[in-house]
Amino acid sequence: MTTTEPPTRTGSGDPRAGGSREHHLSALFETVLTRGPLSRRDVARSTGLSPALVTKLVRPMLHHGYLVEQDPEGGVPGRPQIPLAIDPDRHYAVGLKLMNSEIVGVVVDLQAQVQSSHRLKFDDHSLAGGLAAIEETTRVLLDRCPVPDGRLLGVGIGLGGHVNGPAGVLHRSPFFDWREVPLRQLVSERLGLPVVIENDVNTLAVAEQWFGAGSAFPSFLVVTVGTGIGCALVLDGRLWHGASGIAGEFGHVIVAPDGPECHCGKRGCLESVAGDEAIVRAVADAGGPRITRVSQVATLAHAGDPVARRAFTQAGAALGRAIATLLNLVNPPLLILSGEGLAASDLFIDALREEVERSAFSTAARDCTLLVRPQPDENWARGAAATMLRHGVLSSLRTLTDAAAG
Repeated sequence: MTTTEPPTRTGSGDPRAGGSREHHLSALFETVLTRGPLSRRDVARSTGLSPALVTKLVRPMLHHGYLVEQDPEGGVPGRPQIPLAIDPDRHYAVGLKLMNSEIVGVVVDLQAQVQSSHRLKFDDHSLAGGLAAIEETTRVLLDRCPVPDGRLLGVGIGLGGHVNGPAGVLHRSPFFDWREVPLRQLVSERLGLPVVIENDVNTLAVAEQWFGAGSAFPSFLVVTVGTGIGCALVLDGRLWHGASGIAGEFGHVIVAPDGPECHCGKRGCLESVAGDEAIVRAVADAGGPRITRVSQVATLAHAGDPVARRAFTQAGAALGRAIATLLNLVNPPLLILSGEGLAASDLFIDALREEVERSAFSTAARDCTLLVRPQPDENWARGAAATMLRHGVLSSLRTLTDAAAG
């Protein structure tokens, strides 16, 4: 895999190929957010929108305070260009990352800058217990960072499992015994606020798209490793969900039909072969010491234990073969590898890279930059908040623009 020159970002889809007002608004807003301040001319160049359409879309955004004009640029030939920037105080959002026994939450402004954060431990995994923990975390965050009336867009929630974000339904979760839960509705009713829910790997992809390595690429993938293995796909500026939110269930691609049983009920899923539990089990199966945590395997491996080192190498190779398949299918210019499993990445990354190079078709591996990028939990929560910002802002802007057009 080699480093490639970042291409011109075209926002949510390529406007030059047509597209809806929503896509154009998304392209304009996200371009100014991630690359601003920018003049109208530079926005048009970056998004591919015509200067006339940029001017038309910007007008209501300025009028209603989503954008602000800064002092004209000096030393530029021709008519002075007036930079546009996001007004960070126009809106705020709460973002929550739900984990097995902890919630991490943040409040962000419209530029997705963190204003307050909070972590809450909880051990009641019932639905009622989870809703209570969500409410408590949200209340603490807003008490620490009071938001002016009318400025709070709502709450974004990221969690593992089959999450149908557009429908607001959590179909199943690997951490909680929750099935077919209308989570968006339940949380919204409890908090009295708009809510969006999303798979947590998707929220990390939004974080990367808005203020991370993905901001320079119209298409990229995020793969996370650890207790579970997940994937998010950003294609032509849009987070791809699939028909019901299952897109990206990379950990449940079957790579060894006769392999170990996965918690999903199938055999030989990538997660059951290369996840944390698989690494621990590989040590036990090889007659190694009786241990229960992957961190213990890492300690043994770093001390030179051959069984522990082999367990990580085998997991890395399996993950590399699966990633090669992703590269063959999508041919992305960037793949970001993240997740808590990166704490031991030095033990498996060489095997992963070697297998990617060996198994990818033609130039697929060479075309793609593999970026190993650990992320703190707060950045996942920040991505959940950014997901709420995107939903709320675009809904508001669409209404304003429709009203202006009418």
